[in-house]
Amino acid sequence: MKVALIGMGSVGKGVAGVIARKDLGLTITGIADSTSGCVDPDGLDIANLLLNKSKNGCCGDRQISAMDVIKKADYDALIEVTPTNALTGEPAIGYIKTALLRKKHVVTSNKGPIALAYKELHALAHKNGVVLRYEATVAGAVPVMHTLEHGLAGNEILALYGVLNGTCNYILTRMADEGLTYEQALLEAREMGYAEADPTYDVQGIDAAIKLVILANTIWGNGVRLNDVDRTGIDLLTADALRLAEEEGCTIRLIAEAIPRKHILRVSPRILGKNHPLVVDGTLNALTLETDLAKEITLIGRGAGSTETASAIIGDLLFIKDRYARST
Repeated sequence: MKVALIGMGSVGKGVAGVIARKDLGLTITGIADSTSGCVDPDGLDIANLLLNKSKNGCCGDRQISAMDVIKKADYDALIEVTPTNALTGEPAIGYIKTALLRKKHVVTSNKGPIALAYKELHALAHKNGVVLRYEATVAGAVPVMHTLEHGLAGNEILALYGVLNGTCNYILTRMADEGLTYEQALLEAREMGYAEADPTYDVQGIDAAIKLVILANTIWGNGVRLNDVDRTGIDLLTADALRLAEEEGCTIRLIAEAIPRKHILRVSPRILGKNHPLVVDGTLNALTLETDLAKEITLIGRGAGSTETASAIIGDLLFIKDRYARST
C-alpha cells in the first residue's frame, strides 16, 4: 500500500523509520515537513530523506509544500502527524479534508482535528468510501480505539476514567516519591524531555481534556467540545497536598473522567488509594472503561514517544491495508 506522510517531527520520523526498517507492505511515495516536500510514485529513499532532514532541516524540495504532496502524490492513505493546534485544528483539518475528498484513507495522531471536527471529518470519510483512523491521538501505544471498536464490541460504555497525560503523571510521581515541589518536579521533567519549555498545555489539563473530548465523541457521539470540559490542572498543587494524601495511604493523579448519566466531563487532580488501578508511575497512561457486560477494563501503557506513537499509527495503517486489499 502506498502512503504519503505529512509532518517530520519526532512522530513523523518515527513512523518513517519503522516503515523503512520493517517489511510491512507499505511504501512512502510522498513526504513533507513544514518547509519542503518530495514525491516519487515508485517509493522514496527514506533512509536518505531522514539523513537529509537531520543535516539540513528539510526533507526535500522547498518548492513543494505539504498541500502539494496531498493533492498530487500517488497514495492510498495519508499519514497526518503535524503539530496539534487546539484552537483551530489547522492546517491539519484542511490537509485531512483534501485527502478525504480525493478518496484517500487518513491516519492521524493530531488531536486538534479529531477534537474539533470529528463529526464532519467522519461523515466526509464515509461519503467518499474511505476511513479515518486516529488511534494515536489518545494514550500513544495503548490500543484504546481498537479495544473500543473490537475488543468491547457489543458492550455499552457507561463511563471512563483515565490518566491521559504523561507529563503531569511524571511530575506528580516525583512530587510524591521524593517530596519535590511542583517547580522542582517540573524542572526535572523538562530536563528529562517530558515537559515543553512552556508546559501550559500539559499542566493545566488542556491535553488531557482534548483526549477526553475525543474519547467522549468516539464512544457516545455527543458532540462535546473542549469548552464543555470542567478543567483543573496540577500547576497549583503543593508538596503539602501530596504529603497529606500520603499520610492517608493515598496519592494524587490528574484524572480525566466522563460519566454521561451524571453529566460529568471533567479533568482534575483526584486523591486515589495507592492500590487504585489508575495509580501508575512516571509517564505511563492508564484508562479504565466501565461497561455493562465486561464490567471494568483497565488499559495501561506508554502514552507518548515517537516509537510508541508510531506503533499506533502503523496499527491503523495495517488495518486499512488489510481492508483495502480485501476490497480490491
